[in-house]
Amino acid sequence: MTDTPDADAADETLAHSADRARGILTPSDREFLLGRKTDYTEHSKKQKRNRIRRRLRNAILDFSILFEHLEDRDRETVFNPEDDARDAYTRGIVDMLGFLHLGTLGYHVPFKDMLGQGVNRAEQKLAGSDYRMVTVDFNVDPVGRIDVDDVVDKLESERFDEITDEELRAFVRLMTESEEFSSAEMRSGMKAEMPAFLDAVSEATERRNGRADDLSD
Repeated sequence: MTDTPDADAADETLAHSADRARGILTPSDREFLLGRKTDYTEHSKKQKRNRIRRRLRNAILDFSILFEHLEDRDRETVFNPEDDARDAYTRGIVDMLGFLHLGTLGYHVPFKDMLGQGVNRAEQKLAGSDYRMVTVDFNVDPVGRIDVDDVVDKLESERFDEITDEELRAFVRLMTESEEFSSAEMRSGMKAEMPAFLDAVSEATERRNGRADDLSD
């Protein structure tokens, strides 16, 4: 994934900050992993990695306590960062999920099963009842070859609902890697068109709600 300038800036000001308070990693751990401190012997490197692994394992076990016993207001505060830190926290949550996915490849319980169980437990906690049961769908489907002509034809004829998620992701990636792509021009163009788009969406919503009201009378 290509990092955006905003994400890079957030990393430098928060996630990669040398003076950030201790989390799972100590400030010294971060300096070690980021390669900012290199005066380690092979023996001290091994010891450092062992300590990081132990803390990670204990952090995983701590989530059983946090899930059951941390007060709702404390959890909500953690996931409600200041506006200027939201991008960095969002990136951290995404990377946390990616880390768990990588770490559990080949684990005796598939990641998708644990994800489903976790979401189900959260829903039961919200409902205050184990009668709250949900189905969680999670699949990893690689994006394959797409028919560019077919996608362009759909765009030109405004058959947007026929464009699949796979086609959209691949097409956007191909478009941004093209030499003709200009992020500045796209940004300004989309910003100029966005008010009219939002007005059209709002009008469609109002018409839909009005029609639904008529049908229910």
